[in-house]
Amino acid sequence: MAKNTSIDLRNLVFYQMFIRQFSPTHDFKGALKKLDQIKSLHADVIQLLPIHPIGKLNRKGTMGSPYSISNYYEINPDLGTLRDFQNFLNEAHKRDLKVIIDIVFNHTSHDAVYSKTHPDWYFHKPDGSFANRVGDWWDITDFQFEDNVPLENELINVLRYWTGFGVDGFRCDVAPLLPLSFWKRARQELTALNPDLIYVSESVHLSFIKYLRDLGYDAYSDSEIYRVFDICYDYDIVDDFYQYFKGKGNLQKWVDDLMRQESTYPKNYIKLRFIENHDMERLAKFLTTEAQLRNANALIFLLKGCPFIYNGQECGLKEKPDLFEIDEIDWKDYNKAGIVDIIKQMGELRKKLGFVNWVMNVRTLSPDVLEIKYEKEGMTVFGIINLGEKPQTVDIQFGGINYLDHQKVEKGLHEVTEPIVLVI
Repeated sequence: MAKNTSIDLRNLVFYQMFIRQFSPTHDFKGALKKLDQIKSLHADVIQLLPIHPIGKLNRKGTMGSPYSISNYYEINPDLGTLRDFQNFLNEAHKRDLKVIIDIVFNHTSHDAVYSKTHPDWYFHKPDGSFANRVGDWWDITDFQFEDNVPLENELINVLRYWTGFGVDGFRCDVAPLLPLSFWKRARQELTALNPDLIYVSESVHLSFIKYLRDLGYDAYSDSEIYRVFDICYDYDIVDDFYQYFKGKGNLQKWVDDLMRQESTYPKNYIKLRFIENHDMERLAKFLTTEAQLRNANALIFLLKGCPFIYNGQECGLKEKPDLFEIDEIDWKDYNKAGIVDIIKQMGELRKKLGFVNWVMNVRTLSPDVLEIKYEKEGMTVFGIINLGEKPQTVDIQFGGINYLDHQKVEKGLHEVTEPIVLVI
């Protein structure tokens, strides 16, 4: 796995922002006004959804998908100007917030600049029209990377441009679908410009990897992706997490997955730990109590890896955001159920102790209750998380003061509803 020596990447907190949803004015100027609010969550990195112009040909919905890009060098005029983005970037940096942008190099819109200047860079159907490998992505057309050095050169130029502009890294959309040799070359060349760039791979669901491989295409596993990227999405196990909340699976299966990551991936692997993002249903849709909201949000800060907050998560929203329309977040329920309080407390504790770099063990104490334990040199951070609808009686190994509500917790049998975090 690639290493970034000047930053403790594992202790970073990510905040994913979809400008169109995030700001009342749906642009950078409006989003800029909430930077202090984001910083208060102990966030370190703002991860932006694509900021480039959206294609009009075969557009989905009124506004179109931000992942159907027509020009990599420009800013979507709906979001503002290049100067507006520069101002947003500068103000984020003043607050010690890094900004990484979403890079979509697997495909473009059908009417992208390259479709006119370099139509030979794309997949084509037998009739000569543009093609893509996944049928329901009909608003985009895929690049063809095989023996295509000119395409690689151009895409690396795009990365050079935005690196020079001052962005702090890249979230690379469906990175496992592109040649690993390309990503390796890109990182090597960009290191000369900024050795501290952060590289996040949107690694994909295991079922999607098999689907593409069955069709004869290359698709890389997380183990392969870690040869180049710093951080991978948690899609290799998130399906089992959601199956539990849908009543179609059990929590132990996800815990087994979680512990398998500890031995399958490089020793210093980093996962993005999320309960929702722009591609997923809001977790609150499947929850029935506010205590579950608090427990779920505490959980992502207790797992080894980087906590990932998706804008609107702080409000306990239930509806999946619309990717193709203006779907503004209703902020009136900000800190619903004390979610923001939990995020701030857990973020502070992680920064204070850096416990996610210690030895982690996770087990189930009941079908709904997790025990997460970190140990190092005689110190223990101990978390009890009840993800179920009802209180659960479990045997707690340690006693002490709950870091979250400052209440005394006795060793032994204890009825658990709220998240418990002990530092011993």
